[in-house]
Amino acid sequence: MARVAIIGGHGKVALQLAKDLAAGGHEVTSLFRNPDHVTEVAATGATPVVADVEALDTAGIAERLKGQDAVIWSAGAGGGSAERTYAVDRDAAIRSIDAAAQAGVRRYVMVSYMGAGKDHGVPEDNSFFPYAEAKAAADSHLRGSSLEWTILGPSALTDDPGTGRISIGPGQDGSVSRADVAAVAAAVVDRPATAGQFIEFINGDTPIAEALDSVSSSQQ
Repeated sequence: MARVAIIGGHGKVALQLAKDLAAGGHEVTSLFRNPDHVTEVAATGATPVVADVEALDTAGIAERLKGQDAVIWSAGAGGGSAERTYAVDRDAAIRSIDAAAQAGVRRYVMVSYMGAGKDHGVPEDNSFFPYAEAKAAADSHLRGSSLEWTILGPSALTDDPGTGRISIGPGQDGSVSRADVAAVAAAVVDRPATAGQFIEFINGDTPIAEALDSVSSSQQ
């Protein structure tokens, strides 16, 4: 079993992800900004670590990632100002990628979104534009790193109960529950063959493990 650090550990996806990883026997550390959330994070089975990655430099993040086998980025500014979106979703994410490399953590899983990339097609006057630009930059930096990376591209998120089933592929029309995004992220940690892949998905008919194994084998 692996030692896994979740960055953005108090988010809805991250809280479920910590539970899934802990249930799978992994040793989980969750990093998050607000000390008021320590009890809630600890209840997932993760070790809570108060750390504001927006304020920390690369060395500071690296210090908190030492000894980990994998890092999962599940943080986000959550909308609001464009300035903070760039500060968290682009700049802090890029620092975390460099920090993982500095700390000797080889595996990095980025939670992004379906359609992410430099050709995202979001107009500049759209409120989603800063996020699209930020994720494009962070994902590109990760792709260019020496890490064993996987980028996850879920479609629109819902709070529906998890189904344990997805459909993988770009440009699909549909949504996916946060519970299933967490389940996919947890499953990817145990599948090194998914490294180097951008996995876009919605809720579908195929069990998550089977869907991921199919993608892994098709890339070999």
